[in-house]
Amino acid sequence: MTTVTLNKQSCGNNKTQRHLVVMNRWSAEHRAFVVESMLKNNESVVATQRAFRQHFNIHRNDSVPARNTIKLWIKNFRQTACATKKKPEGRPRSVRTPENVEQVRRAVVNSPQRSTRKLASALGITDRTVRRILHQDLHFHPYKLVTVQQLSHQDTIRRVNLSGDILKIMTNENNHNHLIMTDEANFHLCGYVNTQNCRYWAPANPRELHEKPLHSIKVNVWCGVASFGVIGPYFFEDEQGRAVTTNAHRYNMMLRNFVEPELRQRNDEYHNLWFQQDGATAHTANISMATLRGLFPGRVISRRGDVEWPPRSPDLNVCDFFLWGYLKSKVYENRPRTAADLKQNIRNEVAAIPGVMLQRVMRNFRERLQECVDNNGQHLKDT
Repeated sequence: MTTVTLNKQSCGNNKTQRHLVVMNRWSAEHRAFVVESMLKNNESVVATQRAFRQHFNIHRNDSVPARNTIKLWIKNFRQTACATKKKPEGRPRSVRTPENVEQVRRAVVNSPQRSTRKLASALGITDRTVRRILHQDLHFHPYKLVTVQQLSHQDTIRRVNLSGDILKIMTNENNHNHLIMTDEANFHLCGYVNTQNCRYWAPANPRELHEKPLHSIKVNVWCGVASFGVIGPYFFEDEQGRAVTTNAHRYNMMLRNFVEPELRQRNDEYHNLWFQQDGATAHTANISMATLRGLFPGRVISRRGDVEWPPRSPDLNVCDFFLWGYLKSKVYENRPRTAADLKQNIRNEVAAIPGVMLQRVMRNFRERLQECVDNNGQHLKDT
């Protein structure tokens, strides 16, 4: 309630001024006085209003609490012992009770992979209520399972041996500055759509379709990652610039015509580098291994190499756990239209990788090796 109070005040020239005073609401003192005055005056509203005006020195032209307001205050006082009406506390919980919250918690702990729909059906609670309990009461979050290749006992032994050997190499030879890790990957021009997470919000089903060509245009790119920079990218392609698969002959030509000149330009002592590759057939063919042994004598990390690279170990390759994911998050931002645009984006993003980031990645690689040793060769936690 807003009341306007006009007070008269005389000045030296006998002119009268009125001051505007705004009262946003009746205070607790006003309400208490009204209740006390009503009780003293045998619940006479008129007598209470008169006493109110005199007590608070209110001008006769200004308003005082109305009859209905005074009666409401008295009613509230008799019901709640307070002149102010209490706000309702809201509807009491009928489903998200402590018992149901505990029931949901036990069910999830016992079967953490069970869907909320099956959980709700088993507990006799709606799916909506189960989700609200999980999020708001238990503060649980859904996590997606990651599919990885199954490791055999022999695989874990090889992973531990590799990790120990590379850790010794890094310790003995200027930390991680003498190691280059390599791999290939395909980049599709159309990118990809994660249908698991992609949603289209609309009041009605728009029947949105994502058209994907049967034979998508792609580029086959090779890169090598070291603490001093990225070697590449190198694209496996024919005379028309179309992507081709990597075979032993093309891989060997890449080593001789691209990798060797690049490393020679960056470092005259490139023979002192350790060269890592996975066990792909093109990599371990006789012609490829002969070239590698000539370029990196006694320093080849590979299947059939000087240090054995274990199968099913992308979580230990810098290209797999860092480079490809980082590049694919960058090269599609401007929606390349042609394969040439896509290749140029890859070149630009590779060149833009800061040296500080590569240093951090190689330090992280060393930590991953130590974690692999500590975990007896099992998959890393952040795989």
